[in-house]
Amino acid sequence: MKHHIIVLGAGYAGAFTAGYLARQLHSDDFRITVVNAEPDFVERMRLHQLAAGHGLPHRPLTEVFAGTDIELRVARVTEVDAEHRTVTVADEQGIERLEYDTLLYTLGSTAADHGVPGVAEHAFHVAARPSALRLRTRLDELGEDGQVLVVGGNLTAIESATEIAEARPGLRVSLATSGELGGWLGPKARRHLLRAFDRFGITVHEHTAIARVEATGAVTADGALLAADATVWTAGFAVHPIAAASGLAVEPNGQITVDRQLRSVSHPDVYVAGDSVFVIGENGRPLPMSCASAGFTGMQAAAAIIGDLTGRKIKATALTYVGNHISLGRKDGIFQLVDGEARAKSGALCGRSAARVKSAIVGASGWAIGHPNFGKPNHRYRAAGARARSLDMIAT
Repeated sequence: MKHHIIVLGAGYAGAFTAGYLARQLHSDDFRITVVNAEPDFVERMRLHQLAAGHGLPHRPLTEVFAGTDIELRVARVTEVDAEHRTVTVADEQGIERLEYDTLLYTLGSTAADHGVPGVAEHAFHVAARPSALRLRTRLDELGEDGQVLVVGGNLTAIESATEIAEARPGLRVSLATSGELGGWLGPKARRHLLRAFDRFGITVHEHTAIARVEATGAVTADGALLAADATVWTAGFAVHPIAAASGLAVEPNGQITVDRQLRSVSHPDVYVAGDSVFVIGENGRPLPMSCASAGFTGMQAAAAIIGDLTGRKIKATALTYVGNHISLGRKDGIFQLVDGEARAKSGALCGRSAARVKSAIVGASGWAIGHPNFGKPNHRYRAAGARARSLDMIAT
């Protein structure tokens, strides 16, 4: 009986790690199933571009996993039962319960509404392809005359506001943030950011908390209405409640608590990577939800799974966050370096050079999904007793 590995989610962390495992573990001993709600790999870092009207590369997961023995299951995950090692999925054929020996949880995150009334009913977001397409349709309806309000002050908010303003210059774009726009950036980077917003004609409302969202805009904490024909909610991310309901140990924000090897502290047969994991980086702080974190944690989870199942030494992947890449439309950008404490350094790369660097990184990330080990290995690792250990654990 083959040791069954199930991977939940095929975003940056899940698709990369699944492909890597399939190329490293011997198919005589291991079986890998990937469960994903969509048949394609979605480049989440480009979804604000999709919403603004640009096209994205088409990457079917069947092509991403070509040459492997991965079984792709296009379905929604509805439940994880960590005690009984089962995953319940739903698709057009109905509901099915899948059994696993090892689980890699990479379901990622979605937009966080922070309990603000009206977000679900009236706001748009760009945390998933269907929602980005919904926003795109709304922007098409507005044509060259309308108001768009972006709520948030993080990277997604900045990129969404500038992308929409550049792609649809007839729209009046504004941004509301509870803090200072780009306040975490170094002086050089922040000056460049503010100049870009001025160039695009984006109105900025700093230190403005949103109390509720309505069909006609967003109401601030002091009762003022920021009128908008489309409100784009980019005020952070939240993980799916499936994790907390699964029986796994989680943090107050719902992220799964793990050890340094990214094993669940309550269920060591469950590994976690991407936005769903709560792990402390080298600077003593939790890794932020980001594509960079997906890469670090995916590599560490893969190393831990291979080590635990084959008896090989587990290599430690450095969990180091080095900076922020921010696109400001298609031809401008910022690369802000940070120090070991995640504080902005004085230097930054700005302008077209930064935009080219960001484009190269996004492109490389997409390429790496289909080439997770940069070539086929000379051999694949055998179970080295993992199958027997798995059967023993199931029996107990």
